[in-house]
Amino acid sequence: MIYGRFKSSYMETLARIWVSKPLVVLNLLQSLLAILLGNVVYFLLLPSLPLAARHRPHHIDLGMVLDFWICLVIYGVIRTARKWR
Repeated sequence: MIYGRFKSSYMETLARIWVSKPLVVLNLLQSLLAILLGNVVYFLLLPSLPLAARHRPHHIDLGMVLDFWICLVIYGVIRTARKWR
């Protein structure tokens, strides 16, 4: 009897934490879209950015932080737009 109760509780817990595969794919696509759009926006802005805000390869600098921030904002916009639908 105790084993059956434990098994039932365990399965309910697993059912709550499992994520469906379509949801994982949707999150992956949203993240990929945010990264691609963020990088497009960053590279379009690149000619007008000051030298300090331009990324130098193989360095963590203000340009990389700015690119990350743009991607993060776009990801937030995508997630917010999906919740409004």
